[in-house]
Amino acid sequence: MALQTNREQDVMASNQEIRELVLARFGERILAAEEECGQLALTVSRDDHFELLKLLKESADLGYDILMDLFGVDYLEMGGRERYGVIYQLYSLGRNHRLRVRVPVPEQDPRLDSAVPLWAAANWAEREVHDMYGITFSGHPNMTRILCPDDFSGFPLRKDFPVQGIGYRENFEKIENPKTK
Repeated sequence: MALQTNREQDVMASNQEIRELVLARFGERILAAEEECGQLALTVSRDDHFELLKLLKESADLGYDILMDLFGVDYLEMGGRERYGVIYQLYSLGRNHRLRVRVPVPEQDPRLDSAVPLWAAANWAEREVHDMYGITFSGHPNMTRILCPDDFSGFPLRKDFPVQGIGYRENFEKIENPKTK
């Protein structure tokens, strides 16, 4: 394991420093700013999420230039929150800092603005969230299924999707192995 040089230690940002910078610019629009497992996690409404992501990426003193991950969550029966959430894992090379941004998404209208204009890496991840959870990303260049067949009905990672499936596989032709007969 390599040791950090003094230069790397100088640019590493603290969670408190990032929290103060974001709250100074975004203020009350940040619904929550918590530290979880040593990582700062911000929660923002879906109406404000694109603006926050843009600030985090384009601001010279924040510079979250890498979208490391984007994924969906189904909070069914967890109470006190929206049914779905979309989580963005960001990384700033210049500050050597990781940041999580959580966006609650209502069950009645599961949609968000696409982050593809900010990070091209959001393209396939948003399609996967759409395919598995049914959350649509407005402004996405190709909002089509990526894992399931186009004619598949349902969203397999929703907690109310039947564990045994929906009988889709029974429609496929069975190919027998002649050696096992």
